[in-house]
Amino acid sequence: MHIHILGICGTFMGSLAVLAKELGHRVTGSDANVYPPMSTQLQAQGIELMQGYDPAHLEPAPDLVVVGNALSRGNPAVEYVLNKGLPYVSGPQWLADHVLQGRWVLAAAGTHGKTTTSSMLAWVLEHAGMSPGFLIGGVPQNFGVSARLGGTPFFVVEADEYDSAFFDKRSKFVHYHPRTAILNNLEFDHADIFPDLAAIERQFHHLVRTIPGEGLVIHPTSETALKRVIDMGCWTSVQTTGEGGQWQARLLSDDGSHFEVLFDGKAQGTVDWELTGQHNVANALACLAAARHVGVVPELGCAALSAFKSVKRRMEKVAEVQGVTIYDDFAHHPTAIATTLDGLRKRVGDAKVIAVVEPRSNSMKLGAHRDGLPESVVQADNVFWYAPPNLGWDLAATVASSTVPTQVCDSLEAIIEGVKAIATPGTQVVVMSNGGFGGLHGKLAKALEG
Repeated sequence: MHIHILGICGTFMGSLAVLAKELGHRVTGSDANVYPPMSTQLQAQGIELMQGYDPAHLEPAPDLVVVGNALSRGNPAVEYVLNKGLPYVSGPQWLADHVLQGRWVLAAAGTHGKTTTSSMLAWVLEHAGMSPGFLIGGVPQNFGVSARLGGTPFFVVEADEYDSAFFDKRSKFVHYHPRTAILNNLEFDHADIFPDLAAIERQFHHLVRTIPGEGLVIHPTSETALKRVIDMGCWTSVQTTGEGGQWQARLLSDDGSHFEVLFDGKAQGTVDWELTGQHNVANALACLAAARHVGVVPELGCAALSAFKSVKRRMEKVAEVQGVTIYDDFAHHPTAIATTLDGLRKRVGDAKVIAVVEPRSNSMKLGAHRDGLPESVVQADNVFWYAPPNLGWDLAATVASSTVPTQVCDSLEAIIEGVKAIATPGTQVVVMSNGGFGGLHGKLAKALEG
């Protein structure tokens, strides 16, 4: 079967392409922005990529068109599909129909940490010899691919609350019917499709309604929005994490790189890993609870997490030049920026930390999170904000109240010059964006070499 994927370089759609290829289909795809890590992964898999949305890409007609949620009416490829009556489906629906049927689905949902938690969970099951399938919106470094079918009934999926397609405005995760569900946290996000937090809570409750009574819902005690979701009705066993929960962590190092895991007050094992930050400790507890639900004893889970290598673009160390370390991080929300910088600060102590932030997500572009930005970077010593000409709101005015020395730049060159002027050996530079950021990481490393 020839499947053509519109929006193939999105992390979800790119992963879908990998699974379709593994099922034996001929897979092609088109996208407006073809950039790594997805483009390199797809090319390595022998999947043909086309730039842009020219209707000619759909000639001769494929057997099925899978439409990404970034595409809307008016897109030339979408209009061609509808005018020609070509069969089409959303990505989540295709996944549910062709991959998840009859499998034990373990889903990781939440505003933050979905990619990291689902990567952890897939790795813990792999380490336990369970050969899971998975679809993750990023590339876990323990696997080197973002998706695979796997060899057992177990399938780990990153469960996104974003909508499914222009013709299906339900959250993607409503299609997945998990048996084990992690609800990591819940804050207002995706201001382009949700009017308020209550609207997102309703979608999370749609997910809860699909989980069987014999399944398991895992959530932290600290999240009031998730408590409201559960209070709307829950027909499934629940386990809680964090302070006052059944699963707790006792920190053995301030930065979260070493901790003991407790379940119902009893020590289960310790995790000693490369990751930092309270958010990752919380992700680990949820992961261990989910893995236990499918038979992985926590002690074995802790050993697996100690060998976990994180995910590409999640505090990924991409260069070390003249004693300056450069990280690539996906942080796209003030909470994510704050927790990431806090974890790094606790690891490096008094070393200079420079944050470079591009407010690129749809919510950021709409200015939905702007009030939280000045406070999100307090753990950095210097911050460079990138304000592209089309941002649509006054970034400089927003961050003017920041207590951290701040520069707002309208070009990558200005950022590079600014960082180069103040970076000294031992400096940690964190580049934060949910896009390619114009290859800033490589350009910055090259400039520092000079």
